[in-house]
Order: sequence, then structure tokens, then C-alpha cells
Amino acid sequence: MNIKENTLRIATRRSPLALWQAHFVKESLEKKHPNLKVQLLPMTTKGDEIIDRPLSDIGGKGLFVKELEKAILNNEADIAVHSMKDVPMDFPDGLGLAVICRRGDSSDALVSNHYRSLTDLPIGAQVGTSSLRRQCQLLQIRKDLEITDLRGNVGTRLKKLDAGDYDAIVLASAGLSRLGLESRILQRFTSEEILPAGGQGAVGVECRFSDKTTLAVLQCLHDPETACKVIAERSLNRALNGGCQAPIASFAEFNSEKDELYLRGMVGDVSGIKILLAEGRMAGDNAEDLGRTVAQKLLDQGAQLLLDQANYNSEASYK
Repeated sequence: MNIKENTLRIATRRSPLALWQAHFVKESLEKKHPNLKVQLLPMTTKGDEIIDRPLSDIGGKGLFVKELEKAILNNEADIAVHSMKDVPMDFPDGLGLAVICRRGDSSDALVSNHYRSLTDLPIGAQVGTSSLRRQCQLLQIRKDLEITDLRGNVGTRLKKLDAGDYDAIVLASAGLSRLGLESRILQRFTSEEILPAGGQGAVGVECRFSDKTTLAVLQCLHDPETACKVIAERSLNRALNGGCQAPIASFAEFNSEKDELYLRGMVGDVSGIKILLAEGRMAGDNAEDLGRTVAQKLLDQGAQLLLDQANYNSEASYK
């Protein structure tokens, strides 16, 4: 952060949703710090450029953040704003999450021009999604569906649906709502129907840990309850070494009266034939331990075999 000019620079992707997130952080900071000047530095990442192959084939969601992290490390930017479900488990040396903002809607949504729910879809309907997590859970509900890979930003995906390429698509509810497209949502899946991705609906801010001034400025954005949930979810993913190559879900809920965190986790195969579920409860200050505990319950059920198979399939398709 440039202390003399009281200026903070935000590295952000150019997609409309990424820009919404960056503007949300910008406006929140300027409201709390009226004399602060916040600049946006839009960038294009490899994840944005390569849209003709599944994420699991090209290196995973980390492709959406690497260029932003380089800008911070090179002191071209002070912070980067991320959707927490896209943030890799590990950060480059010197960087890390400074704050996690209050979570929005964590659910997945069905969007269609002709059918009002998953039940209404005809046999063999074409459903678009880029998420192996969504794919395996959709097939668990409807084994007859034809799941087709769908890449691109929210607008691009909706255009493909509107062009008739799919009978329906599944997107994150939060993204649609933030872009003013909530009217396109026909069905919000409950967490019992489709368990969300770890961090879904939450926004995080990454910065240099050596930049104490920026860290202090950002603290007004931090939501402890959301952070507690997301830490548990990410801890589960880390323990399973999960990325885009495997269908992994994790979703935490907090009971403030009991100061208790409840975490559910899922590992499946992309065919939807086998789904493993586990859950656990711990005090709110044991979020990381809870994530590891629920992950171990999944491993005890045989999750490693599913994870190994998913990684093998990904490597084979890449070759």
C-alpha cells in the first residue's frame, strides 16, 4: 500500500463477477476509510483464456489466481480479491488470506429456459456444468442426465444455454444474484440435494503478510463466523488433497447458541454411482481440526480410491 498517497491497488480478473467482487471490496473499504483511494487493476488469467477444455485437464482453479498473485509479489498490486471456492490450498511464500468477507448464498442453482426444476427435465436431458462436484451429485439424483462440460464466465454460459446448446445449466446462486440475474434461477438446490464447494458464496482478500498497513486497513471486512466455516471446509479439502480433479464438497454451518460448528463432507466418482458422506461437530475454535476429522472419516470409507481414480482419469484425458 502506498502510504504517502493513501492508495490501495486491487488486482482483479476482468470477468463481470470478478469485477463485482472487486468493486464490493473497493466500496466497502472506501466507506470505512473515507480518505482511502482504491484503484482496480483488471487482468486476464490463464483460466479465463483457456475455455475449450475442462478445468480438471488444465491445472485446476489455481489458473484463475496466479497472475493476480504475481502482481502482488511484484508490488504492482496490494491485494487480490477472490471467490473462496476458487482459491488453492497453498499460497506463494509471503502471501496469504488477510480476511474473509461475510458469506452470501452458498447454494447451487438450476437455470433453464424450458424446465422449472431438475425433476421436470426430460430423460437424457443435456445439463451443462464445469464442476465434477456438481456432476456426480446431479447423476446421483438423475442417472439418465447427459452432463456436458461448460466453461466461460456467467454471461458466456447463459448465452450457450440461450442458444439451445443445453436443456439446463447449473451455476452458483451467489454469482447470479451478484450480477443482477437472480430471476434466471428456477431452482436453488438445498445442501442435502447438492452439497456446495468449500468456500462457495464467500469472498476472500489476499495480500502480502509483510504489508502490515494493508492488513490493518482490511480488517474491517473480516467476518469471523464466515471465516470459521470456510477454514473448516478448506481444512477438509486440504486433508484430502482435493482440487478440480476430484468431486469433493464441504459445507459448514455454525450454531452460535452452542458455539458449535457442523461440517459435512462428500467425495464421489464422476459417474454418480458412489457417493461417500461424512459429518462432524466441534467447538467453533476447532475449525481446522474439524475439517481434518471429517476428511479422515471419508478416507476410512474408501475415499482415497475415488480420489486416485479421479486423478487417473484426469491425467488420461489430458494425454
